[in-house]
Amino acid sequence: MKKTLIGKVVSTKMNKTVVIVVERKLIHPRYRKVITVHKKYKAHNERQELNTGDRVKIEETRPISKDKRFIVVEKLKAN
Repeated sequence: MKKTLIGKVVSTKMNKTVVIVVERKLIHPRYRKVITVHKKYKAHNERQELNTGDRVKIEETRPISKDKRFIVVEKLKAN
């Protein structure tokens, strides 16, 4: 089963690569406060049609380079 994540594009400066930030919320074990945790993923984007701020779905794939382990599956919502 491949992992799929939904996130927001934060950088499109690399060639055929976009940086996606995925946010998730968790409850702190001791203080019971809701915390937002961010993680950045580099994803392969062959067509280079995305802009900063777009919401996208990414899917896990074979290693494409040193840092890229995901590909952009679809654009969910424009900026």
